[in-house]
Amino acid sequence: MLIDYHTHHERCGHAVGKLEEYIQQGIAIGLAQLGVSDHMPLLHVDPATYYPEMAMPMDELPRYVEEAFALKEKYKGQIDVRVGLEGDYIEGSEEKIEAIIQAYPWDYVIGSVHFLGTWDITDFRQTQGWEGKDPMAVYEQYYDAVIKAAKTGLYDYIGHIDVIKRFGFKPGGDVTHLENAALEAVRDAGIAIELNASGLRHDCKEMFPGPRMLRYAQLLGIPITVGSDAHQPARLAQYLEQAREQLKEAGFSQLATFERRKRTMIDF
Repeated sequence: MLIDYHTHHERCGHAVGKLEEYIQQGIAIGLAQLGVSDHMPLLHVDPATYYPEMAMPMDELPRYVEEAFALKEKYKGQIDVRVGLEGDYIEGSEEKIEAIIQAYPWDYVIGSVHFLGTWDITDFRQTQGWEGKDPMAVYEQYYDAVIKAAKTGLYDYIGHIDVIKRFGFKPGGDVTHLENAALEAVRDAGIAIELNASGLRHDCKEMFPGPRMLRYAQLLGIPITVGSDAHQPARLAQYLEQAREQLKEAGFSQLATFERRKRTMIDF
């Protein structure tokens, strides 16, 4: 079964293509399930004064949900659309995040850490945030946030769990203990992770998570799903064949799928 659970569209400001174009592309390439999962609106920074084109405006959120479920019904029988949200974890904003999650009938919610305070560590325009910082301290702060996200109980799976490596900034010392602690928190929370293939097109040149973390996740018995993190229809399912091979090499034989916040494992 071919699935892609991590996608974005034009509403988020930094992707292109309409929702329907992604669904039509999914049909064209033979996806069985397509998860639409655009970014939650910004909660802890002022969208008017922050970096532009970061996430959908708050007033677009209900329109996104309405359109997604309408398209789910329109294309029923051709492709199974699952309606999700990338519900960015923001420390200190847990109640606001929970309110958004509870307001809509999501199929799944991704818990991704993009922000350390007001610094989006995944934004190419903000790499200067590393200047003058101890990389190990940044990694410690990042993985602490991942652990806190897992413990909230708000999410179905953690997105791109080691995305902190995206731009190639790394501490001089070993970070295995930080990565393992994050995975152990995911296991303890009873949630899943994703193998996010988009890392292959970034400076780190490997998927999120990398091979060692992937093997440890399998050892811990953590369920896993896959996503391309496509920001344009042409990149839908990009690198997912390689992702499936990496999963097999790590010992996985099943993928997690989600509907109405319920996880179902499927063979691949």
